Amino acid sequence: MDDMNSDSSYRVTADELRQFIERFERLEAEKKDIADQQKEVMAEAKGRGYDTKVMRKVIALRKRDKDDIAEEEAVLEMYKEALGMA
Repeated sequence: MDDMNSDSSYRVTADELRQFIERFERLEAEKKDIADQQKEVMAEAKGRGYDTKVMRKVIALRKRDKDDIAEEEAVLEMYKEALGMA
C-alpha cells in the first residue's frame, strides 16, 4: 500500500508541477505579446515624429514619487551650476 500512496502522491505532485509550469509559460507568452505591442506603440509614435527616448524617460518619471523627482532635479541643478553648465 505504501508504494501505491507514494505513486499517487508523486502523480499529484507531478500534475501540480506541470500546471505551475504551464501557467508560467502562458504568462511568458503574454508578456512577450505585451512587449511586442509596446514596441509597436513606440514605432508608431516615432513615425509621427515623437522622440521615443524622451517618451521612455517621461514614462519612467510618471512611475516615481514626485518628491523623489524634485529632490533629484534639485541636486542635478546644483551639480550643473557647480560645473558651470547651468
